[in-house]
Amino acid sequence: RWIQLRSQLNPAQFLEQHSLKNPCFWTPADLEYPRLLLEIPNPPPVLYYRGQVHLPENQGIKPLVSIVGTREPSEYGKRWTQKISSVLAKHGFTVVSGMAAGIDAEAHRGCLAAGGRTLAVLGTGVDVVYPPRNRPLYEQIQQQGLVLSEYPAGTQPNRPHFPQRNRIIAGLARAVLVMEAPNKSGALITAYQANEFGRDVYALPGSLDNHKSIGCLGLLNRGAQVILNEGHLLEMLGAIPELETREPLSQLSLLTPEQPQSIPHLAPELAQVWQALTPEPTPFDVIVQQVGLAAGSVSSALLQLELQGLASQLPGMQYRRC
Repeated sequence: RWIQLRSQLNPAQFLEQHSLKNPCFWTPADLEYPRLLLEIPNPPPVLYYRGQVHLPENQGIKPLVSIVGTREPSEYGKRWTQKISSVLAKHGFTVVSGMAAGIDAEAHRGCLAAGGRTLAVLGTGVDVVYPPRNRPLYEQIQQQGLVLSEYPAGTQPNRPHFPQRNRIIAGLARAVLVMEAPNKSGALITAYQANEFGRDVYALPGSLDNHKSIGCLGLLNRGAQVILNEGHLLEMLGAIPELETREPLSQLSLLTPEQPQSIPHLAPELAQVWQALTPEPTPFDVIVQQVGLAAGSVSSALLQLELQGLASQLPGMQYRRC
């Protein structure tokens, strides 16, 4: 059944429809793809965007700092988030967050009010605003920054998407600031991922009487840097070594004619299907047998590989590696 459905799909028509709905996107093969995301174990295979692109951000030349926290902050958390994001913007940093309610929204607003640039990484398609009340903020971010998502246009809110996008928030930045977070907060997932990626993690201390600060206090106990005030934070961020100024290397541009083609950074299932392909045409059913996955999963993986320019379909339901 899946093979029959796949044979009815016209890749050219699919790509045309995809391009109309998603005119702006990068893959790891593009030089504009954010350089720092290439350092993490699972960079998004496609990164959709809307807004104003600033190449020094993508190249890692202009520093990005992520700010995360609870969706239900205290007045203390709101106040300090706006103060910190504002001072970062005034000192040339770009602020990254997830455009969720609470700390995320305050981080974006503080940065925008100071005339800075901000990046919003969504857990929906780039055309879907969630929560809906953030529509004015979404519009302003497109004017003064960039909206990003690994999900194609039209993707609606889905609970697993939000923790999944946190790795992008952590990977884009040189440092992650956790402003207020209770235990089991999604912001703590971002902090743990940032630490795994080699990013600096900072936390704003709060009262022991405030359960929304317990997550931050736990991070500090495990070695996160403490935010004492704006000046102290700027001093600490200034100590982060600068990246070398050079053109970013995509995963595919690392290849030379003399070297065997290495496996691009792909999700495990995509990598498995990609490895089953060769420069010679291979029938679809043979690929299914080789990888041992369901035909539907293989079909979906081949479409994604085609979108990334890593595979192409030939007549007769055959595929080859590009």
